[in-house]
Amino acid sequence: MTQPAPRPGLEAVTLRRARADDAQAYADMMNDPQVFPGTLQLPYTDASFWRERLQASAAGGSAQAEINLVAETRGQLIAAAGLHPVGTALRRRHAMMLGISVTAGWQGRGVGGLLMSALCEHADRWLGVLRIELTVFADNAAAIALYKKHGFVQEGLFRAHALRDGAYVDTLAMARLHPNPPGWLVATP
Repeated sequence: MTQPAPRPGLEAVTLRRARADDAQAYADMMNDPQVFPGTLQLPYTDASFWRERLQASAAGGSAQAEINLVAETRGQLIAAAGLHPVGTALRRRHAMMLGISVTAGWQGRGVGGLLMSALCEHADRWLGVLRIELTVFADNAAAIALYKKHGFVQEGLFRAHALRDGAYVDTLAMARLHPNPPGWLVATP
C-alpha cells in the first residue's frame, strides 16, 4: 500500500502499523490533557493497558481484524488511528469504527489527514469495508471538518452522550460509505 503524499512540512512523517513497544507513547499521548478530552478514553491509562490492547490487535482473532496505524517523525510517535470491528454480529461485518488521536503539537498540521487517507484506502481497497463509522464531540469543529473532507457525513446527534470534564457533552454520529464498492472483475479469455 502506498503512503499518501505528504503536505509541505510533513515530509519527515512516516506511517506504519502500531507495535506493542509503542505502548508507552500511546499512554503519554492519551494522558495528555490536550488530547484525551477529545476522545472517549479515560485519563491515567498506563503503558501496560496499551501494550495489552496493541498485542491483542496484532494477534487478530476476529474475522475482521482491526488495524492500528501510527504517525511518527524522527522516531517519535505523534499520532495514532485505527479501524476496529463494530462487533461480532455477522450482519455488521461490512462496518468498522474509526478512532484517531493527534498529539497537541501536531494538531492542525495535516497528520490527521495522512492517517485518514491511509485508513480509508485500506478499508476501501483491502478490507472490503462498506461503511466506516465514528463519533465525535459536537463542538470539535476541526475534527468534523477533517472527517467531512474524507467523505464522512453526519447521521445523528447523541444528546448528553459522554461525560467530559464533569459535563455531559453531545456527540455526532458520522459515517462514510465506500465511494465505489468493489465489483467483480471478470477475466475474458
